[in-house]
Amino acid sequence: MDDVMKSRIAQLEDHIMKKCLWQFHSRAWDREKQNEGILTKTMQLLCGEPVEKETPADRCYWVDAVVLADAYKERFAWLSTLDKGEIKELMQGLKDRIDFLTITGSLNEELTVKQY
Repeated sequence: MDDVMKSRIAQLEDHIMKKCLWQFHSRAWDREKQNEGILTKTMQLLCGEPVEKETPADRCYWVDAVVLADAYKERFAWLSTLDKGEIKELMQGLKDRIDFLTITGSLNEELTVKQY
């Protein structure tokens, strides 16, 4: 991954960490599902692809994805210069980073409590 991609991922990550409350679920499996759902739907919106909204969870993730995609388009003009392949690569890198920060690299021991 080159420095430009890392910088762009960091900008998107910073926005999520400062502006999005959905990152604070108390269980690791909830965080995994939400990260996948929201960031995949955000990628689909940014790429102009259809977004599944059939289940209540899909609709919940879709709403957060719409807000996130709109914010990204408004704040990061460089997004409009990327093609679909670059957006997908960027969003996968962002998902990997958010998964690390909120799940695998988190020091929050409550994430792994079996009773939740």
